[in-house]
Order: sequence, then C-alpha cells, then structure tokens
Amino acid sequence: MANDQLFESLEAVSDEPSFVCFVELLVADRQSADSRAPTNDGFQGEWANQTIADFLTGAAAWAADSAFGEHPGPKPSNPWQLFATFLWAGRGYE
Repeated sequence: MANDQLFESLEAVSDEPSFVCFVELLVADRQSADSRAPTNDGFQGEWANQTIADFLTGAAAWAADSAFGEHPGPKPSNPWQLFATFLWAGRGYE
C-alpha cells in the first residue's frame, strides 16, 4: 500500500464509513509492514511501534504531547478524524 493512499484516507475521514475505510487501510498497511524485516532503528515500513502496547503507548504519547491534536494544530474538529489521527500517530509516534 502506498503511504500516500493511507494519508489521503486519513485526511478524508469525516464520518463512520470513512473512518472504517481508514482503519481497513491502516490494517493493510500494518500487514504489509509485517512482511518487512525491521531496520536498525526498529521500523518496519513506516511503523515504529510493533506491538499493540507500543502502538497504544505511541498514540497516547502523541495525545499528551499535542494536547490531543491542538499542537502544532489545527486540531480536527470532526471527532472521527481526530480519532483517526490518534490511530495514525500510534503507527509512528515514539
């Protein structure tokens, strides 16, 4: 999966169906990363966090560090897109 396609899907999240579409693409991206050997810095593809615990820790750290998306801003006003951004952050935020 192209990183651009996943990011475009993230930007398009506006409601339940588009959120689910984003999650499905995120799953496909994770599955693609699973087939790659980790690099020296621990990344598999664009994924820095390889376990669910690390994924959630990364997402929570992003939420704390960014005031849940306010910094650097702008914070998505749509709650579906905000939660999709939270999941996106879990993919690579360390």
